[in-house]
Amino acid sequence: MSIALFIEIGTEELPAIPFLKELPNILDKFYAALNAQQIDGQCRFDYTPRRLVVRGQIDAKQKDGIEEFFGPPVSVAYHNGTPSKAFDGFLKRTGASKDAIQTTHKDGKEVLYYQKHSKGRETRAIIADVVRDFVQRLHFGKTMRWGSLSESFIRPVRTFCVMLDDVLVDMELFAIKSAKKTCVHRALGFEPLGFETQVEYENLLEQNGVILDSEMRKQRILQQIQTIEASNNIRVGLDSELLNEIVAITEYPTALLGHFDAHFLTIPQEMIITSMKENQRYFPLFKDEKLHNGFIVVSNAFRGDDSLIVKGNERVLRARLSDALFFYQNDLRKGFAPQALENVRFVEGLGSMADKVQRESAIAMSLGTLYMQKLQELTGKDEKTIQNLLQQAAQLTKADLVSESVFEFTELQGIIGGSMAAHLGYDALIVGAIADQYLPKSQDDALPRNLFAAIFALAHRLDNLLALFSIGKIPSGSKDPFSLRRAANGIIRIVLAFGLEFDVQQRLQQCAPHYAAFDTAKLVQFILERLGAFYDVNASLITAVLASGERDLCAIDKRLVALGAAKQDELGALGAIFKRVANITQDLNLDNLPEIQTEILNASEELELYHAFEAFKARKYASLTEELHALLALREILDRYFDKVLVNAPDLTLRNNRKALLARIYKEFLKIADFKEISIS
Repeated sequence: MSIALFIEIGTEELPAIPFLKELPNILDKFYAALNAQQIDGQCRFDYTPRRLVVRGQIDAKQKDGIEEFFGPPVSVAYHNGTPSKAFDGFLKRTGASKDAIQTTHKDGKEVLYYQKHSKGRETRAIIADVVRDFVQRLHFGKTMRWGSLSESFIRPVRTFCVMLDDVLVDMELFAIKSAKKTCVHRALGFEPLGFETQVEYENLLEQNGVILDSEMRKQRILQQIQTIEASNNIRVGLDSELLNEIVAITEYPTALLGHFDAHFLTIPQEMIITSMKENQRYFPLFKDEKLHNGFIVVSNAFRGDDSLIVKGNERVLRARLSDALFFYQNDLRKGFAPQALENVRFVEGLGSMADKVQRESAIAMSLGTLYMQKLQELTGKDEKTIQNLLQQAAQLTKADLVSESVFEFTELQGIIGGSMAAHLGYDALIVGAIADQYLPKSQDDALPRNLFAAIFALAHRLDNLLALFSIGKIPSGSKDPFSLRRAANGIIRIVLAFGLEFDVQQRLQQCAPHYAAFDTAKLVQFILERLGAFYDVNASLITAVLASGERDLCAIDKRLVALGAAKQDELGALGAIFKRVANITQDLNLDNLPEIQTEILNASEELELYHAFEAFKARKYASLTEELHALLALREILDRYFDKVLVNAPDLTLRNNRKALLARIYKEFLKIADFKEISIS
């Protein structure tokens, strides 16, 4: 039998971002509070900026339960057949009678045992405990205290109601008694209004400017936006995070169209969009794929003049854009001033940003030399011209950090510099290098626009990693204040996307002289550990490839792709075989193996393995996947070989010859992975 539950916690305006972080957990935490009391139910969670609401059907009473008690060992509970103090203590703890005590075995000992059957209580008698438990489980980050309360919550609680089958539950929360009252839209008054049932509650909100269902609020916004788009031939730049935030701060959302002066479009569009989104929660508009001088503001007004709301928001945005235009024009008039970076500290112990620029410049020039042929194919320019462009770009990549625009829009560093470079007439390659040096910022973010820009994105990350590792700023556990894991992920993404030769060990050793001495092997390992996030394969395959000694990221990628496409049971079987091969051949130097004496290959399985291996080596393969497939075909022959041939033969010459054959096969497999490290169940 079930009972209708209704809970509303009415608050002052909830802060959207901390609330949205906890939102996915809220209903689960309510179920956890129910389950702690042995109650099941089906509920939903709704919210507006001023209320948290749980509604649904829950059990009318707790489940009947069985509680088990384990006592002291029998040898302790009885002394010469008479119950001891330990026995009496167990009786007192359980509340059981002497005759009800049994024995059972636990951890290899016979102990006292008592089983108590408990009858479930009515939900109405314990719902207050459920609600309090639920509220204590919620975590929104920073909380507030108000009045004389010692308790805290995300925002002060002003109304509170708990009902079961529309009957009010007598309880308190944050010193507020449960009452059938709720607040409606602020435009209609601040005093709580009364209701008697859930249906009346829902009607009261609907008639007074509150849309309780967050999905309905979202769909209302989207439908209004579609209407605005169609009637004005524009496209709204929707942002899911911003949309969720707006849904969380509105009770009766209305999307409105506003405009700003077109001359502000001379500012980099990212500055305009940031001013809209971050400061005002506006959606930007686009027309013919270009930023349009308009915006969408979502009003929370229930009644009022929409035109006044639009004018007020236009006035606020105009002031912000005027400031942005002033800063940007000042920066263009002054031009780049990279020498000012000498006055900007990077990290204590690593000098100034000017020092960082010089380190990144050295790395970029080195990478430019390594990828010169690809750069020439990309640009159609000669080597000397490319080197000059690399040098210019290296000196300017961080120059916008001392601009007024970046001081106001810190998150747009690089983007503002790229826009300034374009306005000041720098080569398009330099513009791209400055603008894209911080890309990708996340796993799903865009990559640098071309190889020239990618070189500076790599240089930026390599310097961060090398510099911070050199002064012992190494991430540990979940702590990574300098985002070095993200930097390593970015290097891997860029290298794989552009198909670059990039031996991690060689590159780091080549760059290391620019930094204080440290064990670069730790940084190599740190970068390679990030590979697990890029491949949906058994972890032992990554271990096996790295155990082969390969450190070039693209070569590793090809091997993992080939291994991932192979039949996993075959790889697992080969792993078992090569554990045996590795043990047999461990005393041999794989770089200096003796020639195979074919004249003493006398067992048929031995000859079969030798000829199959020679045939494998003689073939030409179109891909690594094809080569791996051919290698995997040797598994059955190896199985027969080990079944029929005694490798450690009494004859020393025969034994060494057989071990040399196995070692040669093992060496060939090592070109892909160290198969003995593969473990697939």
